Amino acid sequence: MKIVKIAAAFAACAMLFGCAKKDSSSKTVKIGIAKIVQHPALDAVEKGVMDVVNENGFNAEYDLQNANGDVNTAAQIALKYKDEGVKVAVGIATPVALALATSIKDIPIVFGTVTDPVGAGLVSSIDKGENNVCGMSDAIPSEQHIALFKKVAGLKTLGYIYTSNEANSISALEQVKRGCKEAGLELVTQAITNSSEVQAAAKAIVDRVDGIYLTTDNTVFSALSSLVQVFGQAKKPIFSADVTGAEAGGCLMASGFNYYKAGRATGEMVVKILKGAKPADLPVRFMTEPSDSDLLFDLDVAAACGITIPQDLLDSANEIIKDGKLTKK
Repeated sequence: MKIVKIAAAFAACAMLFGCAKKDSSSKTVKIGIAKIVQHPALDAVEKGVMDVVNENGFNAEYDLQNANGDVNTAAQIALKYKDEGVKVAVGIATPVALALATSIKDIPIVFGTVTDPVGAGLVSSIDKGENNVCGMSDAIPSEQHIALFKKVAGLKTLGYIYTSNEANSISALEQVKRGCKEAGLELVTQAITNSSEVQAAAKAIVDRVDGIYLTTDNTVFSALSSLVQVFGQAKKPIFSADVTGAEAGGCLMASGFNYYKAGRATGEMVVKILKGAKPADLPVRFMTEPSDSDLLFDLDVAAACGITIPQDLLDSANEIIKDGKLTKK
């Protein structure tokens, strides 16, 4: 009888501690995720972050914010997160990440899809985080993209639209200049300050170039459809470094990493912090694995522009658009 009572006591203790452990693990953590604008690539980053956090068993409450391309709104979001005391604040794109880092000093900040985090002043080295800030970079091989675009489309002049008041775009412009110099192409640029200027910029540049190259400029991509319309009517090709945005059609080709996977990479850093890691100890994460990247060709655009895509490149692509239908390998 005594043995039974002891066993019952142990069982009761096990249930008690088991329930306590479960209650602890199910405690809600509030995570703020803010993006500079809404478009498919950044939406995919946001989803990737949340999926990884959820898959790791955290009971997370998300405060999702969109700055709508306005740096003042980004600053207000940062103050909101600071006042609410979120457990981790995630900034998708450079302006939002900078707003968070400027206003918040005592809460971990994870930046996502920042092309040049050192140049933007978020970290002083890619080898480690900076105080309460860490994250992942969406740096892309623009020089290789431009060489490939010239090969496929036979370009002599290349157009480039960039956001003059965004650090990412200025950094990317320098890469594009180097790429054009290496490829022997004439570069024609057009600066904008917000998404409402994209269509006018496209019209200003389209007759002066053989095609246009798009880096991961969020302001441009938030108005991609208007740019696609202008270049589509002129039957001139577009090369996009954002495959996600190009999946809607209208770009001759796109090459770049998968933004959902980029979101997952960002989410993995969030999880490390939730488990006790310090941002200052986490190096900048880059998307360098072949499986991180996608290659897309739009055969409808190729036909309209009178361009024949080499078979070896078609064979290497994992996304093809034909007759308006997207097929993924």
